[in-house]
Amino acid sequence: MLVFVGTSLTAGFGLPDPSLAYPALIQRKLDSAGIRLRVVNAGVSGETSAGALRRIDWVLNRGKVAVLMVETGANDGLRGQDPDSVRANIQAIFDRAKRLTPPPKLVLTGMEAMPNLGTRYAIRFRAIYPALAKRNGAAFLPFLLEGVAGVDSLNQVDGIHPTALGHEIIAENVWRVIRSVLDSNSNSNSNSNSNSNSADRGSILTAATDTVTVTVTVTVTPTPTPTVPPP
Repeated sequence: MLVFVGTSLTAGFGLPDPSLAYPALIQRKLDSAGIRLRVVNAGVSGETSAGALRRIDWVLNRGKVAVLMVETGANDGLRGQDPDSVRANIQAIFDRAKRLTPPPKLVLTGMEAMPNLGTRYAIRFRAIYPALAKRNGAAFLPFLLEGVAGVDSLNQVDGIHPTALGHEIIAENVWRVIRSVLDSNSNSNSNSNSNSNSADRGSILTAATDTVTVTVTVTVTPTPTPTVPPP
C-alpha cells in the first residue's frame, strides 16, 4: 500500500467527490504506469500532528505498507502550537513506521505557518520538516501546496483548501517524489539481486541506499486569514 497520512488537504475537504483529491489522482498515475500499488487516503480534516500520532498504529495495521507519506502540521501551525511538539509527533510517527517488517519507504511533505504568526515562528516551523527528513532518510517535498497556495483560482472560497484543479497540481508535485522513491526502491532491489549473485561467485559488493530529495522553489502570497473550518 501507499498510505497518505494527512489533514483536510489530503482528505480533499470541500471537493464534490473524494476521487478529485490528490491521493486518488496518484492512484490513477500508478495504474497508468503499471505499478501495482493500492493508495490509501488516510487524511482527516482538522487533525493535528498529535491526532495523526494517536491513530498511526491503526493506519499502519491495515495491510503491508510499502510507502508512507506524512502531511501534517498545518493545523498545528494555525493554532500556533510549539514547533518542537510538532517535530516530536512526526518523529514518533516515523519511529512507529520503522518498526514494521519490512519498514516502508518514508516521504515527508513540508508545510508553512501563516504569516500572521510572525517571522520567527514561521522560520522555526519551516525548519522542522527538512531536519526530520534528513534524520529519517525520508524523501522530502518542501511544500505540498507549491504552485497552489495564494492563487485564488486554485483555491476554494476559504482561501485555504485547494479546488479540484489545485489538487491536480498537488498531485504532480507529489508524483515526482513518489515516482523517484519507487524508482529508487526498484534500483535497490536490482542491486541487491546483483550483489547476491556476485557473492555466490565469491565477490563482495557494498550497496548504498540514496535518500531522494526533490527541491522546489516556494513562493507564497500571504492572504488574510479567513474564518473557516480548519484543514
